[in-house]
Formats: sequence, C-alpha cells, structure tokens
Amino acid sequence: MSPPLTWSFDPLVVAAVLALGLLYMHGWRRGRASGARHRPGYGRLLLFAGGLIVILAALVSPIDGLGNDLMVMHMLQHILLLDVAPILLILGLTKVLLRPVTRRLQAVEHGAGYLMHPAFAVLAYAGVMWLWHIPAMYDAALGNSAVHALEHVCFAAVGTLYWWHILAPIRGRLRLGGLGPVMYMVSTKLLVGILGIVLAFAPHAIYPFYENHPRYWGLSAATDQSMAGLEMALEQSIVMGIALAWLFVRMLGESDREAQRAERFELA
Repeated sequence: MSPPLTWSFDPLVVAAVLALGLLYMHGWRRGRASGARHRPGYGRLLLFAGGLIVILAALVSPIDGLGNDLMVMHMLQHILLLDVAPILLILGLTKVLLRPVTRRLQAVEHGAGYLMHPAFAVLAYAGVMWLWHIPAMYDAALGNSAVHALEHVCFAAVGTLYWWHILAPIRGRLRLGGLGPVMYMVSTKLLVGILGIVLAFAPHAIYPFYENHPRYWGLSAATDQSMAGLEMALEQSIVMGIALAWLFVRMLGESDREAQRAERFELA
C-alpha cells in the first residue's frame, strides 16, 4: 500500500518564502545596476532560488505529509532544512548583495558574543539534532503542529548559523582559518553521524508514533527507522566530503590571489 500524496499550502511558509525572494531580487537588481566590479551573477540568483525551492519542497510538497507516515521521509525533510536549503541560500549571497547590511551583521556578531562562536554552532547543530530525536520530543513534534513548526525553525536556524561560519561571503570576526574548517566539520558530522548509526542499528523501533501508524511500502517501523538512520549518516558523510572539497578549491584560489598580489607588489 502506498501513502497518500498531499500538498500543504501553508500560507505562512509561502508568504515567508515569497518575502525572501522579493527581498533578494531587490538586492540582486541593485547589485547588478551598481557597476561594482564583482556584481552578483545569474549563478548566484539560481543558487538562492534553489534554496527557496528546497524550503517549499520540505514544507509544502508531499514530503511534509509523508513525514507523518514514514520516518525516512521525515529525515529527508530535516536534511533539506538543516543542510541543503541553508547552503544554497548562503551561496547565493555576495559581498555586494550584503553591503547595505554588512555593518549591521558585524554589530550582531559582536553583540551576540559566544553565540556567534564556531564552537557554539557545532554544539547547537549537533544538540538540536539529538534533542529532536529524543522519542518524547520526536513524537511531540509529529503529534502537535505548533511543536512541529518549532522543530522546523530550530533546524533552519542552526543550519543557517552552522553553514554561515564556512560559506559566508563577508569576513567575520571569528572566521575559521587554516585547518579550522576541517575540524569544525569533522567534529560536527561525527556527532550527528553517531546519531544516525544509533537509529540505523537500534534493535527495535524507538518511536511509538510510527508504530501506531499504518505502514506503507511494506516497511516495518523498525526497517523504516534503520533506513532513516542510514540516510542521516550517509548524508552527513557526503555533505562533509563535498564541503571539504569545495573549501580546498577555495583555499587554492585564495593562495593564488595572494601570490599574484605579492608578485604585483614586488614589481611595483
């Protein structure tokens, strides 16, 4: 038996995504017309639009409804909100786009203190994942729409904070350097990957919510949980690998630019 496929056009979600899109388009057009040397290109626009589409896919498409019946789909929703959407949205930003709010962002970073420290982002990212997978919290989210919305906000917030430290186009006071990004990612993905392994190899289903729901696609609650745990562990490994490769390429590019600047200085 297959689960029903339903769309949930939550007006708050649609309005928030539309507002973000309009705000970005206003900044993107202004950046294009500014004549700045590094104007935002169409690639950045597509990345940001992709992030908005991912948010809609997670919260409006059948993925949202399927998450109430299948843990593997609920895990997919978590991944989209925690990693995929924040990565695409942040990659869609540039220094030129953020120029009008750069000083405000720097003031927020300074005022937030330890809350903007990379170590806090690691603990928040891993802590939120573990917290919302405590059986009582997990079942509460699925059984109450307000708690479920809070869960989504938590994932989106810590995901954005976490990836900002690695991908932000403007240099922050606590920007990671050297091997910092590697340690930052490895420690986080290890902490979350352990959770995935725990779920994958648990001897029985640990979430009563799914045990008391109709089963689809021939998956028992325990098998569904194991697949969701493997999905989490594999996603963490894949995302870490891609991000580290991207960081390596970026580091090489920065080294080349530094060498070119040094060469021009010597010639002058």
